[in-house]
Amino acid sequence: MIVLNDRIRIDDIRRIVPGIRLKIPLFSSYVAAGFPSPAENYIEKVCDLNDLCILNAEATYFVRVGSDSMSGDRIEAGDILVVDCSLEPVGGRIVVVWLNGDHVVKRIRFAGEMIVLESSNPKYLPIYVHPGEDFKVFGVVTRVIMKPV
Repeated sequence: MIVLNDRIRIDDIRRIVPGIRLKIPLFSSYVAAGFPSPAENYIEKVCDLNDLCILNAEATYFVRVGSDSMSGDRIEAGDILVVDCSLEPVGGRIVVVWLNGDHVVKRIRFAGEMIVLESSNPKYLPIYVHPGEDFKVFGVVTRVIMKPV
């Protein structure tokens, strides 16, 4: 079945509030998938999620994903995208775009004067954006914040 509606609701786009800092402990060693070592409990420093996830606070938004159109890239409905509006979209990057009245998340490709927006879920068809359409790149996805399953 082909699905056409995979828009992001405007209520699911939030601007980053510069100045709010959240410091969390950062352990100096990697987490083992096997047995834990009691010597690996040393906290090296405190880090801030802003420093890890945000390059340009003035141009960064959190966007909640509203569909499964990018599930092949492990982006699921309900995940939060960190979107930087100051970055130039490069072919192959995942972007949030404004297209004909809706925000959507897709992988962008350039084919001459035409832009192709691709989903990573095969049940969604590619979208071909022709010159003159109501289209604008909102921003480039820099991080995905997801809940573990």
